[in-house]
Amino acid sequence: MKDFFKYTFASLIGSILGITLIIGVGFGGLIFFVVSIASQTKDVGPQVEDKSILVFDLGTSITDTRPISSTGEALQEVLSSDQPTTITLRKAINTLNAAAKDKKIIGIYIKGSNTPGVTGLANLQEIRQALQRFGETGKTIIAYDMDWTEREYYLGSVADEIVINPLGALELNGLSSQTLFLSGALDKFGIGVQVTRVGKYKSAVEPFTQEKMSPENRQQTLQLLQNIWDEYLQTIAKSRKYTKQQLQAIVDNKGMLMANDALNSKLVDKVVYYDEVLTKLKELTGKKEEDKTFTQISLNNYSKVAKVAQTLSKNVKSNNKIGVVYAQGEIVNGTGTPREIGGDRLAKELRRLRLDDKVKAVVLRVNSPGGSASASEVIGREVKLISEEKPLIVSMGNIAASGGYWISMNADRILAQANTITGSIGVFGVLFNIQEIANKNGITWDVVKIGKFADLDTTSRPKTEDELVLIQKMVDSIYERFITNVATARNLAPEKVEEIAQGRVWSGANAQKLGLVDEIGGIETAIKVAAEEAELGDSWKVEEYPKSRSLEQRIFRSLSGVEVDIPTTPLDPLTTEFKNLQEELASLRGMNDPYGIYTRLPFNLRID
Repeated sequence: MKDFFKYTFASLIGSILGITLIIGVGFGGLIFFVVSIASQTKDVGPQVEDKSILVFDLGTSITDTRPISSTGEALQEVLSSDQPTTITLRKAINTLNAAAKDKKIIGIYIKGSNTPGVTGLANLQEIRQALQRFGETGKTIIAYDMDWTEREYYLGSVADEIVINPLGALELNGLSSQTLFLSGALDKFGIGVQVTRVGKYKSAVEPFTQEKMSPENRQQTLQLLQNIWDEYLQTIAKSRKYTKQQLQAIVDNKGMLMANDALNSKLVDKVVYYDEVLTKLKELTGKKEEDKTFTQISLNNYSKVAKVAQTLSKNVKSNNKIGVVYAQGEIVNGTGTPREIGGDRLAKELRRLRLDDKVKAVVLRVNSPGGSASASEVIGREVKLISEEKPLIVSMGNIAASGGYWISMNADRILAQANTITGSIGVFGVLFNIQEIANKNGITWDVVKIGKFADLDTTSRPKTEDELVLIQKMVDSIYERFITNVATARNLAPEKVEEIAQGRVWSGANAQKLGLVDEIGGIETAIKVAAEEAELGDSWKVEEYPKSRSLEQRIFRSLSGVEVDIPTTPLDPLTTEFKNLQEELASLRGMNDPYGIYTRLPFNLRID
């Protein structure tokens, strides 16, 4: 109830604030007000002292783009006490790269959190590579946490000194993926489900029709986890001077290591309290013992230092643009919400960049499990048209599968991380009806129609056998088109594509071996490839799309110029599971394809 009033109040205040500002100073006055404040504060920002330590908080979520909020949501974020710190991937990478060259930055402190960020595996890999480059300059990296989770340890293991609290623990127990099945609940509530699909691994329909994984889905998920885990072990083993086999033995025999056990296993370097770590950080930065803290600057604040912020755009004076377009979320028909990939909206953005002569190349950053087949085709067409006129490079993020692969396949080159989830070349249709639950509550329908299939799209009854045959033909046709297009775009034999398709998911490393991906690399590598393909030399700058939609975000950033790190409270297990259920149901809202046909990953592939 407390949260209800808090969010309702925030939304109300957001609306009142917007109306008050517009009425009070007029629209033109508002614009003048914001621009004036921005112009006065643009040169005022965080200052870097000599012998500073850059603080990397492991509670920070690193996403491809900043969350795009509605006006009401922006105020909720400001007033809420439980919003995590977020930084974009490119900003984090460029900030770490800049820190490596900055003589005022002498090291990095990787700070543990009781609420770890929700950064995806592929993004974690790019951040770790940036941390590693920093360490190779000879500067110090110290990492401290109370309890090291596997994701945190993946980053922390790059440190010169890994420290754990005496009462802490290190999680090293492998990966798992748990699927939520809804078929029992749908049966209980009288909601009917009929499915059509192509590809024996296309398991996206299973949560609606089964109570456990099919053997094929279990097989592909196990293989995917194994590929990702192998990369994890290989990375950790190299840093801690272990073999993969030795690390796996620890995983199988211990799983969770208490502090002293982790020390004896040489997975951490010290077991001390935070105040002892603080003392060392003070010494490194030349502070005295009686000083409250060490000389420091957070990753978020350092990214706002003028010379650091400029590295995001590269050569800002150049007229040659490389457009970085973010395709993040479910692919849906129409415009979609700010957190979805609206087929029409993204196609319009790509079309605008294609027609802009100053845009010399485009990087499409894809982080999507797929979705609507027709929306994927709308986007894919624009990708193909751009690639015929100027270089278009796809950078795959954490997930770029099914519809996410459909919109990627016509790129000039495709880059992915080794642990990117991709592939899933397959098609399915899911058809709901509410006849049973309606009839039980006294609701019935009658219909008059001209044409056998006139009411094909009704949810008032199950589909007939003839209707299912018709829909299956459509699914088969789209799948054949998918196969043919992949074969043409990737210069592969259709038989080869058919063999590796079937709806099966692959890791980025395996996708490269199969010819679905060109090379392993992150978003910054993709941008450099785009500049090379467009033959721009050093004369180019980066512009990112889409731009922020929220008026409040622009006003508050202009007024403050800084972001505040807000403490968070870890979720209890029950709330976590409820949020997982919310995510599953949110996926249903995105199922708006006009024919009910989708190219999408299994609902929802989570790796823990």
